[in-house]
Order: sequence, then C-alpha cells, then structure tokens
Amino acid sequence: MIAGLALVVNRLAHASFDWRLAASSVKQLHWGWVALFAVPFAGNYYARALRWAVFLRPLKERVSVRNLLSSTVIGFAAVTLFGRPGEFVRPYLIAIKEHVPVPSQLAAWLLERIFDLLMVLLIFGFALMRLSSTGVHVGPRLSWVLVVGGRLVAISCLVILLLLLSFRHFAEPFRRWLTAATRFLPEKHYKKIQHLISTFVQGIESVRSDGAMIQVFVYSVLVWATIAGCYWCMLQSYDGALPLTAWGLLIFLGFSSFGAAVQLPGIGGGIQVVMVVVLTELFHVKLEVATSYAVVSWFITFIVVVSAGVLVALKEGLDWHSLRKLGREAV
Repeated sequence: MIAGLALVVNRLAHASFDWRLAASSVKQLHWGWVALFAVPFAGNYYARALRWAVFLRPLKERVSVRNLLSSTVIGFAAVTLFGRPGEFVRPYLIAIKEHVPVPSQLAAWLLERIFDLLMVLLIFGFALMRLSSTGVHVGPRLSWVLVVGGRLVAISCLVILLLLLSFRHFAEPFRRWLTAATRFLPEKHYKKIQHLISTFVQGIESVRSDGAMIQVFVYSVLVWATIAGCYWCMLQSYDGALPLTAWGLLIFLGFSSFGAAVQLPGIGGGIQVVMVVVLTELFHVKLEVATSYAVVSWFITFIVVVSAGVLVALKEGLDWHSLRKLGREAV
C-alpha cells in the first residue's frame, strides 16, 4: 500500500497526471448506475442485521431486526466519521436496545469480524488463483502478493477455522479455567470479571449450533454479494471506461478489500490507494480514470453512509457528541 501511495502521489505531483481526463471521466458518469448503488448498499446493511440476529439468539428468542438495522446504520456512520474506534458504537447500541450485556455484543462483533475476514480471504484466494491461471502480467508492485499470497491465505483460513472450532468446543472449559485463574482477586473484582467472562462466552454461543453456523455463513455470503453489487454499480457508472468482467470484479474486490483494514477518520484509508494500484497495474486502466473512480467511490459511500447514519441518529435523539461518548463508554 505504501508503494501504491508513492505511485499516486508521484504522478499527481508531476505534469504527467492529466487533470482534464480525470475531470472528464467524472462528468461522463452514468448517474442512473450511481443511484442504483443505493440498492445493494441498503441490502448490505439488512444482511448484516440478519446475521447479527443469529448471534443474539442464545441470549434472546425474539430480536428486533429494526433495532439491529438502525444500530448498524449508525455504527457504520460512526466508523466513517471517527475511524476504527467507532466500531464499538454498534455493539454498544445493540446491547442497550436489546437489553443484553455489552460484553456479549462485543463477542458478537468479534464473530462478525472473523466471518468477514474469512470471506475476504476466500475472495482474495480466488483472485490469486484466477490471476495465476490466466497468466496476467503483474507489475513489480504486486508481484510479491502472488509469491506469498497463496500460502498466507491458506494459513489464515486454517487459523480462522481452528478459532471457530475452538469457540464451538472449548468456550465453556476456557471460561471455567479463566474464572478459576482470577479467583485470587478481591471478591468485588472477581465477581465483576466473572460476569464479564460469562457474558462474553454467551455472545459466542451461537456458533456452537450447526444450523446457526450455516445461517451465519449464508448471511456472510449475502453481505459480500451486496458489496460486490456496489462495486459493480460504480464500475458500470463509468460507461465502458473500466471494462471489468464478472471475474475481474471479484479479483478487484479481493485485492481492494484488504485496503479497508486502514481506516482514517472522515477520510477512509488504504482501500482508495489499493483500488488505484489494482486498476492500473492489473487491468491497465489509466491512472487518471482509476484515481477518479477511487475518489468518486469514496465520496458516494461517505455521503450515503454519513447521511443515513446522521438521519437515523437524530431520529433516535443522538448527536455527534453522543456517538463519540457511546464509543468511549463501550471501550
């Protein structure tokens, strides 16, 4: 990502970057596809809410999907505005609205991250295999990815599967061991830690059921299918300037998803840089058009996420300072 950022900054600093071409690509946007972007985007929120409902089942029989959906919208707006610390807003809001312990929802958030990481690794692994089988020429900035990427993906997937397996079979023994290990603490602190451990274990109990595990995986596929739909709509809005096939879309999604790990408050982060590098290095898109796509995608996403989140938050009586306070309280 650092190499990609250096490439973009270097070209932007020199006259070789055609600002007119970048502006022209924005002017020629197909706004019908941009508007259609909102459909899979909304579907992504809904799929995430349904998946979280599965995580809540061991704690509550009846869950309000509406509460989960509004918390998801507000939570993603908090992440966009405040960066990664905003991640804690969503599980905290869900815990308050559904009257369940906060640690249990932090456990649910951890499970969500694990399943999302698994999906990213599977998509990225597919991208690596597809590139290898098609013999696409890869520039020096991405060649190292193909050399070590395959093994890294295989090892990471194995670690995640082992982690999920440990949640299924060793959560209760681990709880008993950790509770016994902290028995030396004063009674007041011991009871508090015992409660935290017990509620956290409750939050990961959903993966101990085969049916729930399958449901979570299906919803995870749906979550990433809607993300792919968002990418597809934005690519189509460039009306042929970004000629990616369905396979190319998955390759693009697989590589750029890793850039989402870097999130700067109000800006976004590495995903925009990775988008530019992948489009120029793998698909030979002009830097100006690739940069335009990355900036427009960020802007549209920022407007949709923040607008929806702020509207829902205001409806529920929350403001900017309240959201930041929620994040700190959750931590």
